[in-house]
Amino acid sequence: MVFRKCPFVLAAFLVIVLIVQPVLSATTVTSENAENDAALGLFNSAEVLVSNGDYENAIRLFDRSLASNTTMLKKTDAILYLYRDKGYSLIKLERFPDAIATLDEGLAAYPNDAMLWNNKGYALKSLGKTQEALAAYDKSIGFDRNYTNAYINRGDLLSQMGRYTEAADAYTRANETDPFNVAASYGLVAARKGEAGSTGTMTALLAILVIVAAGIVVWYVKYRRPAGSAPEEKRSKSKSKKK
Repeated sequence: MVFRKCPFVLAAFLVIVLIVQPVLSATTVTSENAENDAALGLFNSAEVLVSNGDYENAIRLFDRSLASNTTMLKKTDAILYLYRDKGYSLIKLERFPDAIATLDEGLAAYPNDAMLWNNKGYALKSLGKTQEALAAYDKSIGFDRNYTNAYINRGDLLSQMGRYTEAADAYTRANETDPFNVAASYGLVAARKGEAGSTGTMTALLAILVIVAAGIVVWYVKYRRPAGSAPEEKRSKSKSKKK
């Protein structure tokens, strides 16, 4: 009797295993999804705050999102937008070193992203690191030849450096990528004025140098006596006295 009951016991055990195992699996998956959804939910809430200009709280939510399971964020590339917008928020709060650190984290994962390079350039420029900023803008444009804002930012920096011809070229390219961009048009006009003023200044300086040089030559020819002439005069006078 005991042996006859064994098949029924085994069958019952298998049924229980088949029922319980899927339930356990489903519970595990649901738990993982909940954690992923938490990171994604925090990211989405932070994006709303950025659009409303609440950068401080947006950064807090971005950090909480990064501290969560970012598997889903990475699958959808939302992690890229997180680094972009967290960096942007830090720039808006003028926390430029923190912005650069965040953007560098993003660039470690997305080294060819034009927006990350552009925003890093802006943060560097704000810290007075003009050459590094210019290199970052060049990187941005190198990865996206039609990135209007990068051209405008590059033009602004070059204008500040007094390199008006290069600035005008950057604004011209920005106008080509976006013909109705007001910042690009205004920047181009300002760069052309700076270029003209710089040329006029150089011309005036050259003219002054020529006048000064001519005056020195005239003064030398008219008033400068050859060395040794005075002693000769004295000798001549002394000889005439002896006679």
